[in-house]
This record gives sequence, structure tokens and C-alpha cells, in this order.
Amino acid sequence: MTFMEKLSAAWKTNNSLVCVGLDPDRKKLPAGVLSLPHPIFAFNKAIIDATHQDVCCYKPQAAYYAGQGADDELLMTMEYLRSSYPEIPVILDAKRADIGNTTKMYAMEAFDRYGADAVTVNPYMGMDALKPFLDYAEKGVVVLCRTSNAGAKEIQELKLEDGSFLYQRVAQLISGPWNYNHNTMLVAGATFPQELGEIRRIVGSTPLLVPGIGAQGGDLEGVLKHGLTADGTGLVINSSRGIIYASSGDDFAEKAGMACRALKEAINAHR
Repeated sequence: MTFMEKLSAAWKTNNSLVCVGLDPDRKKLPAGVLSLPHPIFAFNKAIIDATHQDVCCYKPQAAYYAGQGADDELLMTMEYLRSSYPEIPVILDAKRADIGNTTKMYAMEAFDRYGADAVTVNPYMGMDALKPFLDYAEKGVVVLCRTSNAGAKEIQELKLEDGSFLYQRVAQLISGPWNYNHNTMLVAGATFPQELGEIRRIVGSTPLLVPGIGAQGGDLEGVLKHGLTADGTGLVINSSRGIIYASSGDDFAEKAGMACRALKEAINAHR
């Protein structure tokens, strides 16, 4: 089953557009897991078990593992997801891209080493830097387009000669010539719902990964108004801190499950 098939099935089976970002920070982990041999994996496992019925996707952020010397715990997390919940797609949030053989190695890292269903990539080195990812036809390639951070406009809103913005040109490429294997998505932040709507008009039914809900204060109602496709899907709405840190106590997993379900219900109320 391809990434796009898994995502479509998860939207339907769990009736959810929620993606949980697995971004564990040791400094924020509950005391009850810090004493365990693999605290990050233990934390992730508990979060996954508490939320799996209410998500369409998981998205571990690679930097939280590499930066804390926890690559082994990322591998453990990915293996646990594949063995326990193989029907739920997993996006490795790595934002990779480079030239020549280097980018081939990044693709191998995401898809062969970690076994991710999809990976986030940076488009600003052009097609040759993304092709090794795109050539994995059964995998998803999630391309940065209009990100949720405040400084995004410094680059992404640069005006082109035809009067359009750079992010609009990126959207055209992602859903057009770069989509030769029908395996692309793009990132469109919840903090800019009007631009998200413009992206939706450009890309048609191409799915959007939407960060910025929760701790970043994104506009959920605006995202749904401007971003849904005709069948009420087309969005993967990510929340990380708002779910995984819903409690700092021993009830962290239970509270994460409640927060995930609440977000799912809030989304579905507007669909």
C-alpha cells in the first residue's frame, strides 16, 4: 500500500484529520518515564497507544532524536508503529534536501533506515535535490511551501516577475511537474489560512500538511474553511506540544488521548 493509499484509508477509518507530532524533549518528560532504560521511546509508546484511534498520521521530528543522541529510540518508535499500528502512516519530519549522492543518502535514511511512509523536504535547491525522494513512488514527499513560522514571509512572499509570490510558484511545482509519481504533499501553515486557501486553489486535491495548530496559535476554523477538499479531507492537521504535553504527570498518556480526541472533535464539527 502506498503512502497516499494509507493516508486516505486512515482519514476514513479513524474519521480524523489529526496528526500527532512526536517531538519528545527529555527536559519535559514526566518523572515516571525518565527512570526507564529508553525514556523517549517509553514516552512515545504511551502517547501512541493513547491516541492511535483518533489520528490519521504520526510525525516524529528527527531533530528531537538526533539532537539528544536518541536515534536508537527513533528507530524503536518507527518499528513499534510498523508492528503495532501498520495502518497509520508515519511522516519523518526531517526537512532534507541536498545535491547529488548526498540527497540519495538522505532518501535512504528516511525510507530504508527508518522505514518512514513519507518525509518532509526543502524545495529551495530545486528538482535535482528532490528527485531521489520523489523516485520512491510508494512513499510520500512533503514539500515545504508556506510554513507556519513568523519569519516565513521574508523568503516565501518574495514577488516574482509575473506578480505571484514564491510560495505560489512552489505550490505549482509540487502539484505539477514534481508530482510525476502522484506522491507529493505540501506544508501550509495554520497561521496563514488565507494563503492556505490560495494554495488549495493552485494544487487542487493535493494533500496539505498543516502545522501551527495548538501551541503556535493557528486558526483551526480558517484552515478548515480554506483547506478542505470537496470530500471533506485533504488535510493532515498537526499538533505536537498541545497533545503530547497535555499533562506533565503520570496521567500524561491519558491526557494526551483526551487532547487528541478533543482536537479531532473540534475539526469534525467544522467538516
